Amino acid sequence: MALKIHNATKQFGHFTAVDGLSLAIEENDMFGFLGSNGAGKTTTFRMILGLIDPTSGSIEWDGKPIDYSTSSHIGYLPEERGLYPKMKVKDQIVYLGRLRGMTKHEASVQLTRWLDRFKVPEYADKKVEELSKGNQQKIQFIASVIHKPQLLILDEPFSGLDPVNVELLKEAVHEIKDQGSTIVFSSHRMEHVEELCQNLCIMQKGRPVVQGGLKNIKRDFGKKNISIHADFDLSGLKELDGVLKWKQTAEGVRLQVDREETAEKVLQNIYGKGFIRKFELEEPSLNDIFIEKAGASYE
Repeated sequence: MALKIHNATKQFGHFTAVDGLSLAIEENDMFGFLGSNGAGKTTTFRMILGLIDPTSGSIEWDGKPIDYSTSSHIGYLPEERGLYPKMKVKDQIVYLGRLRGMTKHEASVQLTRWLDRFKVPEYADKKVEELSKGNQQKIQFIASVIHKPQLLILDEPFSGLDPVNVELLKEAVHEIKDQGSTIVFSSHRMEHVEELCQNLCIMQKGRPVVQGGLKNIKRDFGKKNISIHADFDLSGLKELDGVLKWKQTAEGVRLQVDREETAEKVLQNIYGKGFIRKFELEEPSLNDIFIEKAGASYE
């Protein structure tokens, strides 16, 4: 059950929010969307969900256009949270589950399982407004997965969560993927995308600037990072051919070089000058790639 986006464009008046986007997201993939605010990610999600129609192009799930008949197979965690603050958690989740075609009993059983999983079984009878922001986020997540969707779209799922709850949610996302779901998500945290995603798309001004497998994207980028910890002055490395960036760190320097061969020149340059505690050649980070391809760091 692949998700296929073919030349999708969305215009609002004279403004083009998404411009000719084409993607194929395979069944059981974990796919990441990156882009600054206004890049077109949320508009893309809303088109995938059928909440808004493309101005041109097409979006298909399992070979069919997305409409009300497919909505029960899709789960969505929006960036702007939308729970009813005065309703009790149990009443709210069961209601939302029934809207997705579940029976009251099925929804209750799944809610109990998820509350136990998140170590908050006592929240079933609490009103949403009585919960902290992080715990409201857990309930919103449960609402998006209660019906075991085949396609799950998560828009900034980790925002507002402390590190412990981030790990809880990551484990839950992995479990859902292991059960066969396809997951599409955006995150402001590059490390989450690197850790979770096999494939990704970086968008800028409504268009994809990088897309494909994470390993291939890093390999094709070409540039490498070097981390050096030493007890002598490393500032002369700035002047070496092929050294693109030089940054002082607490224990040494961090360099970006144009290719692996330059790393060898760097090592030859510092060899014998003093004690080298660390010399590590690293793959480029997703943040490095984003800065170069989209023109700014992702804040």
